[in-house]
Amino acid sequence: MSDYISAELAATCAALGYSDGVVYRLDAGAQDVIKDLIKYLKRDDDSHTVRHYLGHSKLLQTDLIQIAIQHTKKTEFWDVLLRLIINLTSPALMLFNDILPTEKTSRNVYLQLVGHLQGYKKALANEQFWVIVSNRLSTILRIEHMERGEENELIIERILTLIRNVIQVPPDDNENRADNDATIHDELLFALHSSGIVDLLLFIASNSSEQQYHMQILEIIALMLREQNAAKLASVGLQRSAAEKEREEAQLLAIRRREITEKLEKMKKYSGSRHSRFGGTFVVQNMKAIGENQLICHKPFEKIEALEFARDKVKLKKPKNKVPIEATPEERTSALTVRLFLKEFCVEFLNGAYNPVMRYAKSCIIGGSHSAMADASHYLWAMRFFMEFNRHYKFQVKLVSETISTEMFYFVQRQMEEYYESMTMDKQKIPHWSRRLHLALKAYQELLHTILAMDKTTDRGIRDSSKVIKSNVFYVPEYRETILSQLLCYDGLKMSRTYLVDLVTTAHIFLKMLEQFVCQTRSLVVAKPKRKPRRKQAKKASKESRKPPKSLEDRWEETAPELSAVMQDGIIPTVVPFDATLDTPIEEQKSDAMKRIQKLLRRKEFDHAIGLLRAAREVWPENNSFGTADMPVEDEFLALREIFHADLGVVDETEEKLQETEENVESFLNNENDENDDEFDEEEEAEAEGQYEETNFNFDEFLRRFANVKIVRALAVLLRHFEENSNEVNHYIVKMMHRISWDCKVPAMIFQASIFRIFQRILESKHGEHKELQKFAIFIIRRFAETAEKNRKSYMELLFWKNTREATEMLDGYDVEVENKKSFPRRMDRSRRG
Repeated sequence: MSDYISAELAATCAALGYSDGVVYRLDAGAQDVIKDLIKYLKRDDDSHTVRHYLGHSKLLQTDLIQIAIQHTKKTEFWDVLLRLIINLTSPALMLFNDILPTEKTSRNVYLQLVGHLQGYKKALANEQFWVIVSNRLSTILRIEHMERGEENELIIERILTLIRNVIQVPPDDNENRADNDATIHDELLFALHSSGIVDLLLFIASNSSEQQYHMQILEIIALMLREQNAAKLASVGLQRSAAEKEREEAQLLAIRRREITEKLEKMKKYSGSRHSRFGGTFVVQNMKAIGENQLICHKPFEKIEALEFARDKVKLKKPKNKVPIEATPEERTSALTVRLFLKEFCVEFLNGAYNPVMRYAKSCIIGGSHSAMADASHYLWAMRFFMEFNRHYKFQVKLVSETISTEMFYFVQRQMEEYYESMTMDKQKIPHWSRRLHLALKAYQELLHTILAMDKTTDRGIRDSSKVIKSNVFYVPEYRETILSQLLCYDGLKMSRTYLVDLVTTAHIFLKMLEQFVCQTRSLVVAKPKRKPRRKQAKKASKESRKPPKSLEDRWEETAPELSAVMQDGIIPTVVPFDATLDTPIEEQKSDAMKRIQKLLRRKEFDHAIGLLRAAREVWPENNSFGTADMPVEDEFLALREIFHADLGVVDETEEKLQETEENVESFLNNENDENDDEFDEEEEAEAEGQYEETNFNFDEFLRRFANVKIVRALAVLLRHFEENSNEVNHYIVKMMHRISWDCKVPAMIFQASIFRIFQRILESKHGEHKELQKFAIFIIRRFAETAEKNRKSYMELLFWKNTREATEMLDGYDVEVENKKSFPRRMDRSRRG
């Protein structure tokens, strides 16, 4: 910062006024000073010099809050001051276009701005300040909606923005308060509650004439309750419940047991041994050094595995794009007084505002009427939180009826797909889209929990509604395969481990629900994609009578004018250039996308061809294979011409199909092939009816699709941390692996060295909660021993992950023929027939 700018800002701040310890006395031009500060902030440079200076000088803490409290009667002045406070408390990430800076200097500036915001949040946890804000807001809300005027509407919006700005400030890492202790966030929430701001938020949310603010209210509520656990908040009372006491005692005993175990291990490790200065040297038997002598070490290792040669080596730093995403823990237990009023707030919001607010928010998201505010992430969070709260408090379906329907499953599924595609396309914001994908998954999981809770109610009408929703979800293939596709698309570098925990939990709940529903209904009818019927070939004309096919150049001369018109005036659809459900990586699907573009061009589907070219350009920008990002239309036209003429190994059937069509028309006019006419018409009608056909659902066939190497590897990632997992998560992992190994009859997919190393640690565990894991580990190891007696190559197979075909070959022999990927292996057919 230059001396001139520093002196100018110091003089401007000094011209604001001064405090004599009791009253803050304003100078004559205080209002102009505040306007100048707003002007300086708008014209700030890229390093945010003005903002950094105002934060470092603590202008908000020492001056602005006192002015706002003591000079409320100056309405115009107070409104200008409100604009300045909103500007100062703006989110730091918003100043960097919602992209976390990675450059060292920019990252340092960002962290300093976050530090200033944390200081502002601590200072604004002031009940007196919020009482003034509450009085101003309530005064405007008393005015009829049609009589307020644009200025008052703007003041309401600014006050809501100020509340949002202050609440969204992240906690200080150095705070580290224990559970049941009040943090700065708790103090701020209590100040909002005591001043009446929370009651005014409820009033706005429950008033249909204030719908224009409902999206902001939803965001504020999500930020207020972001640290709370819905289940714990619903069960909070004036005194701790017996279950809560038992849970805390169990946690304390587990911590105490862990400390005693670590202490005993340290005692055994160092008992009877002297410190290293008199430890001497030791010879490792049967291990040579660099020369011909025996290897020497300076510690008496109990096990040879403890000898590490890479201990002093400098570890290579992982690239930034290879570092897995770590989810920050969000939930904590707030002070009891805060939890009590938050519980009361949630109950009142559910009773009076949840359904209308969620209905309006969904319409905004779908309709796009609030382009900047229509953020589905807050909607999904509120949906998940309040449905879980309602389920644990006093389950009443009518309070959350707006978000319990088949359409809600479709909405959540669409959001999950949108977030996954954005994460694939927008690689600079992968953590951002990954968090939103996690929110959508948790909302989907809560939908399943609520459906299960509806099945347990005594009201027959609610149970029937639940059955209808489940039948609709299980009927449609897209709904039925949502979780399967998410498991197959899991990427440990782009998605956090907590996301994987919730994904496996959701898959367990869904499969259990589907299995029970199939058992109850016995014959479940579902829709499946319909295969196009193969038409019988008409009588072929002789080769001499057929016209020679047109050359590519002649076809291009016919195609070029139509393609040019579509590029200039046509509506280009959005096309996904890759298939995320395939085993082939996205980077290797580049050639397939080029072939698809050529096929579309030769079929004269120009709009899809152009859309696919532009989408592929964003996914594979390297080497400009699909053109540059800002290429003009003329160059794009030439690129399409090259693709049209290129020899990509694609069989061109366009001309042949056209000739066959002409022959069929001619034979129809001449009343030829009368025997095939009826069949041809039936096939045409079947294609016109739709793309799906109904069939009886086979649960075992659906379950076999989960026997995928990607899912096994994801389960192994979770199982690696079985000590840290909850008992429920470990049960879900074992159940899924048991389904794959026993129900799908492919235990060889679990025969992998890294999984067996985890089994070793599981078998060494002395905790009672790991008995189920130990039982499954013994089952798999025994199956491997049986397989190894027949197949001596099994030990080499341990080093590789195996798909279903390779697992079947390992069990039944490498000469076993498998008809196709989707068919049963012969051994599975025999077991099912017998």
